[in-house]
Amino acid sequence: MRYLSGIQPTGRLHLGNYFGMIRPAVEREAYYFLADYHALTGAAEPGKLAGLAQDAFLDLLACGVDPEKAVVFRQSAVPEVHELAWYLSTVTPMGLLERCHSYKDKVGKGLSPSHGLFAYPVLMAADILLYDADRVPVGQDQKQHLEVARDIAGKFNDKYGPVFKLPESIIREEAGVVPGVDGQKMSKSYNNTLELFAPEKELRKAIMGIKTDSTPVEAPKAVEGSTLWGLVRLMGTEAERAEYRGRMEKGGTGYGDLKKSLADLVLREFEPLRKKREELASDPVRVERWMKDGAAKARKTAELVLQRVRAAVGTKP
Repeated sequence: MRYLSGIQPTGRLHLGNYFGMIRPAVEREAYYFLADYHALTGAAEPGKLAGLAQDAFLDLLACGVDPEKAVVFRQSAVPEVHELAWYLSTVTPMGLLERCHSYKDKVGKGLSPSHGLFAYPVLMAADILLYDADRVPVGQDQKQHLEVARDIAGKFNDKYGPVFKLPESIIREEAGVVPGVDGQKMSKSYNNTLELFAPEKELRKAIMGIKTDSTPVEAPKAVEGSTLWGLVRLMGTEAERAEYRGRMEKGGTGYGDLKKSLADLVLREFEPLRKKREELASDPVRVERWMKDGAAKARKTAELVLQRVRAAVGTKP
């Protein structure tokens, strides 16, 4: 059973990445790719992408991904993905892409309506199908892209024969949508994240800036729909979560104190990961070797899949 997950290296890892993508698959046989091609459809800054990709690689390893067991690599280190994306694009209906809500949402938030942004789901389908993935952990907002990948693979198989597996999604229900400091889904695109490895002072400041309502100190606080509870429910022990919820429901505790408790919980939860990241960063030669090894393994798998594709479409020499 092979799992596949991807993350855009457009900034430091945040809680949404961890609970939505990394933790669900960290113990499994998995392929993790750093989606630097996808990052180009957003606000990637020239000259910084390589460094951001290396930071993301360190973040994944610090969060428990074992480079000796998993395959961790930069998307751009496997150019075969573009060959497959072209083959897939020839069977992808325009209407399928026009129905994708992600494109509309991003354009609505100010991103340039480029072909790359519009064709994003085709490249994502190539990312998934190129490695014979069986399961793909995704958040609710990415579920449609996996459904599109399955649709594209199905159309290709209908035309050329049974070339591709149809991967299944894994929705981490207990994580759901991880809220950002403004109450929206936590995303680097919205600039509302809590970075796992930010300095303590910076992280506390971000948590103290979480938007809350004007409920007075003595009154009970709404739990459902609360950004604070949306984060607390993902961490700590069952007893700690029950105690925090009780303080909200009972009243008598202000939002400032509730935010301080959340900050303490976040820092304690991820302290072991912080220490591991510092240790990994102290040996860049080893990290670079792991990155190269991951790319070599990924290309080996990609070439096997492309051999099937080329034979099916008639481009095999």
